Amino acid sequence: MWICLNDSFLSIVNSDQDPTVLMVRARRRGDIEAVFGNHWAVTTIPGRDYQFHASIPRERVGEVIAGHLKSIDYTKFKSSVTDPHLHHAYANVWRIMADLQEISPYGTGPRPGFRKHPQRLQK
Repeated sequence: MWICLNDSFLSIVNSDQDPTVLMVRARRRGDIEAVFGNHWAVTTIPGRDYQFHASIPRERVGEVIAGHLKSIDYTKFKSSVTDPHLHHAYANVWRIMADLQEISPYGTGPRPGFRKHPQRLQK
């Protein structure tokens, strides 16, 4: 799961070592600590997809991320991002993800030949 916060970008995945923890990964030094504090050892692993890793208990990850959700006080996410490099990255993600929308952002009608609706299994 990608977590885009206004001061940090994280990737959170299952640990292949311990089912009680999640592997919290970051591309930038300090992003994990900005979100979870200095309570967890952050390992730097050059040559990996995400250079910074921390094993954090699932329960704690859930509490912290829920706290961020509960404290949202902005009406426009990208405007809340003050770090210019992070803002630029999120703007690029926004542009790419907008391509998944049948009607372009600020558009008024469907794009001709649009075929990007997901194939969902019925539950």
